[in-house]
Amino acid sequence: MQPWHEDDSFWATWAPDMFSEQAHLRAVAEVEGVIALLQPEPGASILDLCCGPGRITLPLARLGYRMTGVDRTAAHLATLRELAGAEGLPIEIVYEDMRRFRHDGAFDAALNLFTSFGYFEDQDEDRRVARNLFASLRPGGALLMELMGKEVLARIFQPRRWHRLEDGSIKLEETEVLRDWTWLRDRWLLIRDGECIEQVLEHRIYSAAELCALLAEAGFDGFEVYGHLSGTPYDHEAKRLVVLARKPEE
Repeated sequence: MQPWHEDDSFWATWAPDMFSEQAHLRAVAEVEGVIALLQPEPGASILDLCCGPGRITLPLARLGYRMTGVDRTAAHLATLRELAGAEGLPIEIVYEDMRRFRHDGAFDAALNLFTSFGYFEDQDEDRRVARNLFASLRPGGALLMELMGKEVLARIFQPRRWHRLEDGSIKLEETEVLRDWTWLRDRWLLIRDGECIEQVLEHRIYSAAELCALLAEAGFDGFEVYGHLSGTPYDHEAKRLVVLARKPEE
């Protein structure tokens, strides 16, 4: 059976929720946080791994950074290509799976945001992604990851929740924590125009220590951990898990 993250119909169905107008408005502050944490040099080469339709890629390109957006969903990349073309932004757009993408020493910095990590049943594939990111950075380059941390999830966990989407549809979610708090199973229901669409998705969840340990295996060091892209502490009030890691200088 095809994994949920390789199913194009999943991304097409849920794109209006994931990449809503509110999500794009949040990107303004998120880009400010990315720049404050990474502190890239003007014109730096930045990889946005799992870029989607360019919610973060496009604003960074507008600021003069040399952006490469990588994703395995063709429809997202088509949107990014159209938007970049309309503005004349020279973004490199790559259709590839994160487990295979690797450009040795090509980037000053890399991003992996919006819980775009931990999709795979075999954790060695997460390790492969980390090694690819490490290899793709120049010596001294930085990786910034942002996802739902295990500690945050444990504090705010709700087995069932719902909200109304911008188009008036209803989204219901049921969540199970499995495998001794290492794995999450979500059941999403979308009620739209009298129709109910159901999707089950699963992914691995990481604590701050577990994610840093996995990245250290790949060669990263100099870890900094935050509770939001705004740079707040990773403490009892953290909203997300944000890890900044560096590739050592040669």
